[in-house]
Amino acid sequence: MTNNRLEWRALQPDTERFQHLISQAATTETECFANVQSRLFNGLSLLLQTPAKVPLMLVKSAESAEYLALLQDVLSSLVESDEEDDANLLYGGHYLVEPQMIVWRPAESPLDNFASTGGVHQADWIEAEQLFGCVRVYNSMLTLSPGLVHRANGGVLILSLRALLAQPLLWLRLKKIIVNQRFDWYSQDETRPLPLDVPSMPMQLRLVLTGDRDALADFQDMEPELAALSLYSEFEENIQLVDEEEFTNWMQWVLSIAQSLGYPAPAADFWPVLIREAARYTGDQETLPLDPTWLARQLQDAALYSEDENVNGENLRDALTTREWREGFLSERVRDDILLDQILIETEGEMVGQINALSVIDFPGHPRPFGEPSRISCVVHVGDGEFTDVERKAELGGNIHAKGMMIMQAWLIAELELDQQLPFSASLVFEQSYSEVDGDSASLAELCVLISALALQPINQQIAVTGSVDQFGRVQPVGGLNEKIEGFFNICNQRTLNGNQGVIIPAANVRHLSLQQEVVDAVREGKFHLWAVSSVDEALPLLTGVEWDKENDPCLLRSIQDRIAQINQQDARQLPWALRWLNWFNQR
Repeated sequence: MTNNRLEWRALQPDTERFQHLISQAATTETECFANVQSRLFNGLSLLLQTPAKVPLMLVKSAESAEYLALLQDVLSSLVESDEEDDANLLYGGHYLVEPQMIVWRPAESPLDNFASTGGVHQADWIEAEQLFGCVRVYNSMLTLSPGLVHRANGGVLILSLRALLAQPLLWLRLKKIIVNQRFDWYSQDETRPLPLDVPSMPMQLRLVLTGDRDALADFQDMEPELAALSLYSEFEENIQLVDEEEFTNWMQWVLSIAQSLGYPAPAADFWPVLIREAARYTGDQETLPLDPTWLARQLQDAALYSEDENVNGENLRDALTTREWREGFLSERVRDDILLDQILIETEGEMVGQINALSVIDFPGHPRPFGEPSRISCVVHVGDGEFTDVERKAELGGNIHAKGMMIMQAWLIAELELDQQLPFSASLVFEQSYSEVDGDSASLAELCVLISALALQPINQQIAVTGSVDQFGRVQPVGGLNEKIEGFFNICNQRTLNGNQGVIIPAANVRHLSLQQEVVDAVREGKFHLWAVSSVDEALPLLTGVEWDKENDPCLLRSIQDRIAQINQQDARQLPWALRWLNWFNQR
């Protein structure tokens, strides 16, 4: 039997390999946007350098004030470096309002009422008056007020795409300005024209629109030609740790955020704690987040537990532990239902046709998903070979769950190599489940419990299973792995760990592990175990103690085949003599 047990060192990111870089963190250069966002940096540089018929750039990013301010800072530094020789260049002009007419002339001084030196401007929400300015009439006196486009004339304007999609008329007017490179005045009241004709003015500005993929897709549908002519890039939410250079760049990025918040460089023991939490956030040991909002929150929360301005690992651990406790009411109530036997989950003994699967509960309005074990049962009886998915029949199973069920059934039928219909019918169900079940992460557990019921071989209830399978019996990775393992561990821990409990996971999921320290300590002490499997053949011996297929030795496959042969013989004895003879002849 293959040893698939994981060592405790594999349960969290390996921070030791970067320890020599962590010790140099305090002296690391913090201006690193071009390193961690090279694609976006290249696009922003091209926006400023390349003359374009439509000076528009689309950026996929979160639509928050932090992201807009970050883009503004980067573009401002690029503008300053590119336009040192044009520091005195003026755009816009001056409107002279006289009783009978309004005269416009090009800017001669920065003091002119509509003069602009360019620069970079941004807004996460805009209204018509804020964006385009307005014409006011009071006591027969007319005044012109500049808007955001006037202040950005000759420069760059960064806007949230969500704000424009919510106000289509604003977008139509803004589009006309950037395409025609002129600004025209309109009355705010459509029923009343302007009392005087206001001359239009030349306007050239570059526009950056930021939004998520859905907003960008809506914009592309609305403006396909304009979107095709636009520059495109995106704010990369994470960085892959290919080598030490990527880790150094990530540290520089974190330090730059700490510096922007007014914090000194974190202590050396802060980094391993942050890396473990970062791996949980991204779901991968080799991937670290670049989201400035998330990183700022970790720094700020840790600072609340610091007695001075410095933050260390203990501060962050205290912040994370308190946050988990503060947000953990719902998960504790679900756990109590299991411990009080209101939801039946076995963590001791053996049972035929019953297995512990793992699921992730993500309630709307709740900030933290959490893991919960689920009991799957299977009963088998003589029948026509139909496998009944009770969840699907009850309209509680989603399409992906149904797909996983059909895949695992196909593998089993192919493995049995039957010349005729399977003489058994089976019924599989998530016990005490009263809401929709979807996803294929339970298909490995469903396959194992089906084999258990067919072979009459009990399953060890001390082990829980997660993973999906393909038609060749290979185990595929699933999501929410850390929460699933911790959900089962918490139940076992509160019922007392006996050293035989654990979880079977897909081998491809090992890189996604970043478990809580309590689980890691239990694995290190041999009180809890994790097994990583690549195929159904590897999972079944762990659960049943019997191999799936072993030549000349007892195995699960032979047990099922023998049971099928036994049923076929019983059926044959019940047939009339002539049909019994024909059946014997066909077998020959």
